[in-house]
Amino acid sequence: MRTEVRKKRRIQLLLVLTILLLMAIYAGLSFGAVSVPWSEFIKVFNGEGEETFSNILYQLRLPRILVGLLVGACLATSGALLQGVMKNPLADPGIIGVSAGGGLMAMITMIIYPQYGYLLPYVAFAGAFGATLCIYFFAWDKGSSPVKIVLAGVAMNALLGALTNGVMVLYSDRVQSVIGWLSGGLNGRSWYHVEIILPAALVMLVLSFFAIKPINILLLGDDSAKILGQHVELVRMLIIFLASFLAGIAVSVAGLIGFVGLVVPHMIRLLIGEDYRFLLPYSMLGGAVLVVIADTIARTAFDPIELPVGILLAALGAPFFIVLLRRRRMM
Repeated sequence: MRTEVRKKRRIQLLLVLTILLLMAIYAGLSFGAVSVPWSEFIKVFNGEGEETFSNILYQLRLPRILVGLLVGACLATSGALLQGVMKNPLADPGIIGVSAGGGLMAMITMIIYPQYGYLLPYVAFAGAFGATLCIYFFAWDKGSSPVKIVLAGVAMNALLGALTNGVMVLYSDRVQSVIGWLSGGLNGRSWYHVEIILPAALVMLVLSFFAIKPINILLLGDDSAKILGQHVELVRMLIIFLASFLAGIAVSVAGLIGFVGLVVPHMIRLLIGEDYRFLLPYSMLGGAVLVVIADTIARTAFDPIELPVGILLAALGAPFFIVLLRRRRMM
């Protein structure tokens, strides 16, 4: 009976997420400083629309939405992988320092070495993975418990934040150009950014499906995983490597957007359970929906001021994190 209920809930959630995705894309294309009516959609996509509406849709809003979809999917997938491998729903690439590592390296590249901007996704990944290695090293004591990893990650996050502030002080004359990026936003994202993120994001998102079975085994406990023939530390390291790359990809084009990797996988888990055969793809979809909807609200609700989506998501995610923390304390 319980299996049938859960199966029905999964189907319902998939339908809801699909509908929300279509609505988010439509809202993102329609709403803004200039509203685009449905009749103009038809004309533009048939090649008969006005040039103004065509430029707004194709050159401004569509690439921004595509970047938002990919960033949301990458962040939510990264969070889901980290939560599974660490067996801790508080794990998130922004909270434990993974995003901060990628952010520091990306900022150094943009401020000090702007001529290497085309390497931004790989530099951000290097920073995210370097932070991950440090976290893993600090948490290691004849093994790496999920609790120690999270605690080491919080400390690493603080350290990387201090280094980021130090770079900003040393190069204060150049900081203005990356203020929006530090807040986390999609303003000004174009087809150039789509080309940067698309290949790496697609490859890493596809590879994440190969982590489903190992994570489901890890959820049984380290001892059970070893009995089943899994090399626990190696598998955990590879999955964290994958999560780091996904976080680095998102950071490289959208800046420090937080809480997507925390909120989305946890909500999906509450609705359909721990099975990563469903949790992972649903998290991808949910992350994409959340970022696009939040970005549309951020750029329209405060018109003519465009609020960075990272600020809005932080305002929503921080209370969620506090509630989650209190619930775990009472358990």
